[in-house]
Amino acid sequence: MRFEQLFSRNIRLMRTKKIWIALLFTAASLPAVAQTEKLITLSEAIALARTQSVDAAVVLNKLKTSYWEYRTFKADLLPEVNLTGTLPSYKKSYSTYQQSDGSYTFVRNNSMGLSGVLSVDQNIWLTGGKLSLTSSLDYIRQLGTDGSKQFMSVPVGVEFTQPLFGINNLKWNRRIEPVRYEEAKAEFISATEGVTMKAISYFFELLLAKEVLTTALQNQQNADRLYEVAGAKRRMGQISENELLQLKLSSLNAKAAVTTANSNLNAKMFQLRAFLGLSEEVTLQPVLPESVPDLSINYDRVLQKALERNAFAQNIRRRQLEADYEVATAKGNLRSVDLFASVGYSGLDHTLSSAYKGLKDNSVVEVGVKIPILDWGKRRGKVKVAQSNREVISSRIKQEQINFNQDIFLLVEHFNNQAQQLSIAHEADAIAQQRYKTSIETFLIGKINTLDLNDAQTAKDEARQKRISELYYYWYYYYQIRSVTLWDFRSNTELTADFDDVIRKQ
Repeated sequence: MRFEQLFSRNIRLMRTKKIWIALLFTAASLPAVAQTEKLITLSEAIALARTQSVDAAVVLNKLKTSYWEYRTFKADLLPEVNLTGTLPSYKKSYSTYQQSDGSYTFVRNNSMGLSGVLSVDQNIWLTGGKLSLTSSLDYIRQLGTDGSKQFMSVPVGVEFTQPLFGINNLKWNRRIEPVRYEEAKAEFISATEGVTMKAISYFFELLLAKEVLTTALQNQQNADRLYEVAGAKRRMGQISENELLQLKLSSLNAKAAVTTANSNLNAKMFQLRAFLGLSEEVTLQPVLPESVPDLSINYDRVLQKALERNAFAQNIRRRQLEADYEVATAKGNLRSVDLFASVGYSGLDHTLSSAYKGLKDNSVVEVGVKIPILDWGKRRGKVKVAQSNREVISSRIKQEQINFNQDIFLLVEHFNNQAQQLSIAHEADAIAQQRYKTSIETFLIGKINTLDLNDAQTAKDEARQKRISELYYYWYYYYQIRSVTLWDFRSNTELTADFDDVIRKQ
């Protein structure tokens, strides 16, 4: 009796030791940080992609660039205050001096000077000129024995610069830059929808990979079960050796399919997780979006919204304006006449306070002319080149408009047909699942062979994957229409954003 108790005790100790060893090995094999599972819906994936993805950051940075370019353009239309000066200027050198008899000599210059100009400059977009209100002060002191000094002031002066026949760049920029910024804002919204479409692609790729793994595990379980049943039937002589080997091969292929599907699932998991900016510790479990909106979209309405709101419409307008601008620039370079006028008062004295008394007129008017007499048709040729380029751009725009309309027509057709395709795929999936279940039962009673069973399994797998693919195309087409039209046809609202607020928050 004592021997049996001792033996039982030793057995319990050995079992306890084995359990602890197993636990230690298990703990050593676990990752440093436990994985956490996260259920994620399609709408949640889209929301994360819009806020956390690198692609969304790139889209935002492009908008920032366009925003500050537009702000710079607007600043050109506002008054600008400038202060320029020399503090100080020191000279100790020789310079040439022409005497009254026409001969030249060298004189020594040893002086120190200060100068400053305060100006308020305003570009005039209507004429392309520039108007400036200035105030300046100059001081010079001769260094040496006498040490004389002088102040010269221009308390107030008005300067005006105007090209008479040249190109008015500011006026053209005032027409082009707002269109360019509207194009950039439309591209931002379209690109944001593009980020959504990418998130949809990654989401459904993971969903499909998960479904493939689930199917592979089910197929492996069924294949193992069928192989065991077939082994019993073979021993009873109900099936041939060839059929048994086929089922063995099916079992091995099912195991290999599980390994491949698991590897593919991990790759798709990493892809979506990295795109959404999530930690590698998170295991995503995508939720199949079963329901879709019952929606039919009219082509004419989609085309109307696209032509009104898409960046393509602004792009066409901008390119046409830029082509006209190039022609105007080439024509403006045929001749150049510039007008400069300056009106004000100036004072001169040895003291600073006296330099602002006894002011005298200080006026300058200049007209500069540059007209080519003989340039062998070079400038005329540039005008012709610019005009030809404008015609080429017009032709390209017409072709692009035709392609744009055609792409929208095909997109609307695909979307409107997709709802029916999805319904068919859903029904085919249910039928294929039922057929496979029936095929297994029929095989077990010996009414069908392994080829028919494998065919039913293949049809079942393809039907399930087809269903998920058709669901993916439905949502992809829907968001593609949103990106083209910048319009949500479910809520019948425009897609827009507070762009100033978007810029400030970043």
